[in-house]
Amino acid sequence: MVVGIGNGIGIGIGESRDLMTQLVKMGANGGSGSRNTSPMGRRVGSRNVSPSKQKAIKTKPRGLDEETIAKFAKSPQPDVQMEDDIWAMLPEDLLNEILARIPPFMIFRLRSVCKRWNSILLDSAFLQFHSQVPSHGPCLLTFYKNSVNSQSQTPQCSVFSLPLKQWYRIPFTFLPQWAICLIGSSGGLVCFSGLDGSTFKTLICNPLTQTFQILPLMHHNIQRQLTMVVDRSQRTFKIIAANDLYGDKSLPTEVYDSRFGQWSVNQTMPAVNFCSSKMAFCDSRLYLETLSPIGLMVYRVDTGYWEHVPAKFPRSLLDGYLIAGVKKRLFLVGRVGVYSTIQSMRIWELDHGKVMWVEVTRMPPRYFRGLLRLSAERFECFGQDNLILFTSWNQGKGLLYDVDKKVWSWIAGCGLRLYNGQVCFYEPRFDASIY
Repeated sequence: MVVGIGNGIGIGIGESRDLMTQLVKMGANGGSGSRNTSPMGRRVGSRNVSPSKQKAIKTKPRGLDEETIAKFAKSPQPDVQMEDDIWAMLPEDLLNEILARIPPFMIFRLRSVCKRWNSILLDSAFLQFHSQVPSHGPCLLTFYKNSVNSQSQTPQCSVFSLPLKQWYRIPFTFLPQWAICLIGSSGGLVCFSGLDGSTFKTLICNPLTQTFQILPLMHHNIQRQLTMVVDRSQRTFKIIAANDLYGDKSLPTEVYDSRFGQWSVNQTMPAVNFCSSKMAFCDSRLYLETLSPIGLMVYRVDTGYWEHVPAKFPRSLLDGYLIAGVKKRLFLVGRVGVYSTIQSMRIWELDHGKVMWVEVTRMPPRYFRGLLRLSAERFECFGQDNLILFTSWNQGKGLLYDVDKKVWSWIAGCGLRLYNGQVCFYEPRFDASIY
């Protein structure tokens, strides 16, 4: 099910008050989707539900834990009706505390309650509270275009919340009508690049606040391989432009720093033969796969120089994707085998000390067959915070692997979006600044 979160959605005041009543109760237990681990929280009947809802209720905790089933006794307490006077007397800081813990996508539904809540995204006090609460959790952002007629396409954006296991549609009409493509996301910001006529341009935006910034033109302004990284503690971001998108030209590496609002020109990458256009940013370093010389090319942001890491690829590797994990973890994901024999999907981790790839796990055969029915079928791979997402272009399926928990799971209801669009991990945040 897809839930719209644009300003056009209508919601009654009574419905909003009931929704806020439930959210206040969840906020008292540590925020929406959090697990209650206190002894009192585990007692039967501790949750307020109506007598007509005495069935088994599924509760979805924050994160990717499996669903837990809570059974209630035959005499639960009735719902507590919140009075208008109570909300009127609620202290401002407590109200901001409650609203800051609501899942970001529900804020849009609550903005139609009153003028105060409608302007909450511009309230510095709310944004301060929001920046201090734990993250909503990982999401998947899909950017695609629906064909309205034969001459125009309307950009669409949908976000799948992994904690809530639900799709939300975000209006993207606030962006310029260029031929843009998705670059990636970091710290609540999303980066796009594309052609405005014949001029290559880059922009970053915050989908939740519907704001964007067009970056200045690069010194060597042609289509480049780009990646974005956000430093939330400093409230800054950087865009790194590596080599030419098609590999035809040798260009100096350029870095855009939001602190200075301009591009800086750095060392030109040494001449190499790339084996993949995918890049991974890990531990303040940008990694690319190369065949000649074999291994990895690494760009150090702190020094502005490139270096070669002679990490040989696993034998019989058909195609590989570099995935950045948490801290210094760097993963390699790819198929092993030949096109005429049975293949398998494997995940390796780079041992920085020994400069070699160490196998972490293999995709179970039933998941591999469900993801790729044909041996030569194309797939894509994305990662964030030790989560790895596999998508199949032809099958339109999404398969998620949690490296820490060693759990494989399908992403439901994403076939059409993954088939027609571009995908990246996304962390929804109202306090992510585009400047």
